[in-house]
Amino acid sequence: MTLLSTNNFPKVLNIACRRTRLHPFSCNSPQSLFCSQTMASSDFSAFREKFGKAKNIVVLTGAGVSAESGVPTFRGAGGLWRTFAAQDLATPEAFARNPSLVWEFYHYRREVMASKHPNPAHIAIAECEKRLKPQNRDVTVITQNIDELHYRAGSKNVLELHGSLFKTRCVRCHDVRVNRDSPICDALAGKGAPDPSAEDARIPEENLPRCTKDNCGGLLRPHVVWFGENLDRSVLNAAQRKLDACDLCLVVGTSSVVYPACLFAPEVASRGVPVAEFNVEPTDVTDSLGFHFRGPAGEWLPKALGPHPDENI
Repeated sequence: MTLLSTNNFPKVLNIACRRTRLHPFSCNSPQSLFCSQTMASSDFSAFREKFGKAKNIVVLTGAGVSAESGVPTFRGAGGLWRTFAAQDLATPEAFARNPSLVWEFYHYRREVMASKHPNPAHIAIAECEKRLKPQNRDVTVITQNIDELHYRAGSKNVLELHGSLFKTRCVRCHDVRVNRDSPICDALAGKGAPDPSAEDARIPEENLPRCTKDNCGGLLRPHVVWFGENLDRSVLNAAQRKLDACDLCLVVGTSSVVYPACLFAPEVASRGVPVAEFNVEPTDVTDSLGFHFRGPAGEWLPKALGPHPDENI
C-alpha cells in the first residue's frame, strides 16, 4: 500500500513524513512525532474556562462517536462482515477483483443507517455550532466517519476526511454525486446480509450501480477513501486551515491510529493550543494532549459544549 504524497500537502503531513515513514491509514506511535508530552489533565473546570474563551473550535471525531449510535465499526473482536474484515474489502484491489462483493458490503452499511440516528454527542456539537455562530465563534467538525450523522444532527461546518456512504464516484468519468437511493440499484435489493453463512450475490458488473451522467454508463464505486488511497487534497487543505486557526480542539471517539488524522491533535497541542480528548479509554496520543476525559462522548459532550456563563446568549 502506498504512502501519501507530500507534494503541496498540508504542513502536518510534511512534518510527519520528514520524521518517519507512516502507513497511509495506520499511525505508528504518533506521540513520538511531537516533543511535548505531559500528563493529560482531567480538570473539567479548567477545560470549560478554555471553552468559554475559544473563538475557533475544531472537533475531530472518529468511529467511537458513531458506535454510540449503534453504527457497526468493523473493528476489534466481532468486527467482521461475514468472514471479512473491513480492510479486506475497503481497497481498490478488492473492488477491481470483486465489485459485487464490495458493493454488497457498502449496500449493507448504507441500509443499516436507516435505523441509526444522531446521538447526544452529535447533537451537542451541532447545537454548540448553532449557538456560537451569532457570537462570531466558529465550530468545525473534521470527521473520519462516513455516515453523515453530523449533518443529520444539524452540523453545517463538516469536513469528511474519508468521504461519505451516500456519495458515489464513477470509475470512468469520475463524476461524484449524492445518492440516497434504497436500494442503490435493483440487483442489490435484499443483498448484503452480514451473516457468515450468507452467500455472495455474484451480481454481474453491468447490473451494479452505473453512472447516469451524459449517458456515461461507467461503474460507480462508493465515494469513500479506501486503504492505500490518498485523501482528497482539497479536504485536507481545508482541514489544515481550520487546525491552523483553532484556539481549542476536541478529539472525540477516535483511537488516534488512523493516518493522517492521528497527527492533527498532537500537532495542534505542540503549538500550545488546548486540546481535549474524550474517549472511552486513553490512546497513544493522550499524554501529548492537554486534557483527557474518559467515558462515552454522549455523556461528556452535552456538558462540555453546553452554554458557558461568559457567553452572550
